[in-house]
Amino acid sequence: MMRKQAGIWLLATLVGCGASISEASVYALPAHGNVVGALKAVTTHRDDTLLDIGRFYDLGYNQVTAANPGINPWLPGQASKVIIPAEYVLPPGPWTGVVVDIPARRLYYFPAHDRVVYTYPVGVFLPGWKERLTTTRIVAKFKMPAWNVPKNIHAWFEKKFHMDIPWYWPPGAGNPMGELAMETGLSGIFIHGTYHPWGVGMRASQGCFQMYPENVAQLFPMIPVGTPVRIIDQPNLVGVRNGQIYLQSYKPMHAYHQEGMPDLQRAVMAIKSFMARNHVDQAIDWTRVRHLVAAHDTVALPVGVDTPSLAMLSTALPAKPYAYAPYGRSANGAAVPPPLPLADSVDQEHLHVQVTFPDQAP
Repeated sequence: MMRKQAGIWLLATLVGCGASISEASVYALPAHGNVVGALKAVTTHRDDTLLDIGRFYDLGYNQVTAANPGINPWLPGQASKVIIPAEYVLPPGPWTGVVVDIPARRLYYFPAHDRVVYTYPVGVFLPGWKERLTTTRIVAKFKMPAWNVPKNIHAWFEKKFHMDIPWYWPPGAGNPMGELAMETGLSGIFIHGTYHPWGVGMRASQGCFQMYPENVAQLFPMIPVGTPVRIIDQPNLVGVRNGQIYLQSYKPMHAYHQEGMPDLQRAVMAIKSFMARNHVDQAIDWTRVRHLVAAHDTVALPVGVDTPSLAMLSTALPAKPYAYAPYGRSANGAAVPPPLPLADSVDQEHLHVQVTFPDQAP
């Protein structure tokens, strides 16, 4: 009976904590532990796609589809329950500046003087390309950037697509760099917007990190030149919240792991190492760990014995109707999209508060 009551208490705690939709991109750093945010759930209406819902909640394609494996991304259907995996095990410290976790396809920004973290999805490099795991800095910022195409990218387009693309792309709506770009100290590598925002969360670049236009518009004015940038490879993030060990597993980028230990072994070692460093003594459900590493569903879940499974958590999550119409063609470009209109079929008593962004960066 005591075990059952403890499980019920934990379940209520897990589904009841977190930020509102108006705080989708920013979370207070926890006083204890390293997990922020909370799982959410919405129900779809007839015109939704998972990509629309994911973009609204600052999720990339990889997250919203992996967390909802039984749902068609383009035709989820009327009244489907969609899990929003807006709970994050933060990357390993130091929590300073920008951290990009390549397999998670997420960027984290830790401002110097505020105990908060901003987190956004990013597009990462295509198969056949590879980003260095290193530390660098933001060396310059550009509004309405032009793009001088590097020789290796020009040759790649010619070889793969038989396309002789321009060597110079002027600023404007058709520029692959988008409207805002932050140059890192790595040659040719930028954090920037994109004229193809639906590629965010995918492997869609030749090395740069691509962001939704509305996300880069929020991030750009906050980051000063000189901000450190750390690029990491952490497919299995281990954390602790309310005394419970969490695992958040993303699909590994085997460009970094072509040989060596299996994915499951790396995850097990990460959990044991984390528990030892943080002096946590907890019985782990290794069967669940094995499942999470195999599924890489991007959802942060407790992995202690007798903690609730994703199925239990999903069932317990209250789901509100997703309130907004699809982004539409006007959002398929480099500009910050206009505010989303309400969907005709949504009960207005259950509306969310929409995330809003400036029309343009200052």
